[in-house]
Amino acid sequence: MSTEPTAEAPTSLKDIPVLLFVRGITLLTVLSSLIVGLHWYLGARLIRDAGVPEPFATIAWVMVWIFFGSIFAGFLGGRLFPRPAAKIFQWLGFVWMGAFGLLLVVTSLSDLALFIASKFTVLEASWQSARAFGVAAVVLPALAWGFYVSRRPVTRRVEIDIAGLDPSLDGFRIVQITDVHIGETLGRDFAKQVADHVNSLKPDIVAVTGDMIDGSVARLHDEVAPLGEMRGKYGVYYVTGNHEYYHGGSSWEAEGRKLGFTVLHNEHRVIADGKLVIGGVTDVEGARFSEAHAPRVDVAFAQAPAGVPRILLAHQPRFAKYAKDASISLMLSGHTHGGQIFPFMVFVRLQQPVVRGFEKLYGVPTYTSNGTGYWGPPFRIGPRGEVTEIILRTK
Repeated sequence: MSTEPTAEAPTSLKDIPVLLFVRGITLLTVLSSLIVGLHWYLGARLIRDAGVPEPFATIAWVMVWIFFGSIFAGFLGGRLFPRPAAKIFQWLGFVWMGAFGLLLVVTSLSDLALFIASKFTVLEASWQSARAFGVAAVVLPALAWGFYVSRRPVTRRVEIDIAGLDPSLDGFRIVQITDVHIGETLGRDFAKQVADHVNSLKPDIVAVTGDMIDGSVARLHDEVAPLGEMRGKYGVYYVTGNHEYYHGGSSWEAEGRKLGFTVLHNEHRVIADGKLVIGGVTDVEGARFSEAHAPRVDVAFAQAPAGVPRILLAHQPRFAKYAKDASISLMLSGHTHGGQIFPFMVFVRLQQPVVRGFEKLYGVPTYTSNGTGYWGPPFRIGPRGEVTEIILRTK
């Protein structure tokens, strides 16, 4: 089917093309400037306008800029620092990233509310102080709840009719996990929890649809090991997500095989006595690193038996656009996290045709999971993480 890939993600500056490096620096500069401005806005609203007295106001401003720097330290920590230090930097940076995002949203909404109120009444200065306490009263409980549920994915059961499914496979059970993101803030214990959750559902197959990790094989080999305990009657099938390519796509495919997974690198398997085809493609980001890692649905199902239902594993739901002519019975995806933290699911639609759930995309029946873990901020506010139990039904 497909040739064995050998390319790895860049691991040092000398491996990155000059134009890509310049583009990255430019983007970093623009984003940094934007985030600086937003931190100033947040500090002005919650410290200055609320009338925090000295020296507490100065201390608060210093903390704002320390937290600002922690965001970048969190991103770099996983690559540049030893694991104990990386954990500290990532925890601090990602916790602040989530808190900052929610504070910004709630503060902006309170600004809008005060602006509207000012059109109808005269606002006293005390309203600004009250607003600061109001923001805290909303954000702190939301963060506490979001942290609690972020590590407790629920079982989401979905029944999907499959045209041409053999009656003997009615009730066939696929358990999907995706976007587990084992890394510095989700480790071995979470991987063990997920594996036990999957096995408790007694799946016919397990589908791992990418972004299993956030780090290199060298760093996370022991952390992901419990996922190798997952069992399905017909096996465990794995495709890469974009985060695998940020940390060595081929290395993670090789590690997946060591874990006992069937890695579907633009290929398929025929299972259940020839009554079902399971295919998988590499993530669309793979093409940026190597032509051998570009997703190819035509290659994935080359020589697959005709007239047999086809299940496709593809990390991003937007891949449905390229699978519309491949006679796909069902595509399983993730990547979106369901938005993870309200209201950021609005921005998911700028890149993806769907945020979560079952929809026909470009004519391809597609289920998009909320994801099992989380990325970055250790919070889920709104969409719960899930282990998806998909029951196939004869149509």
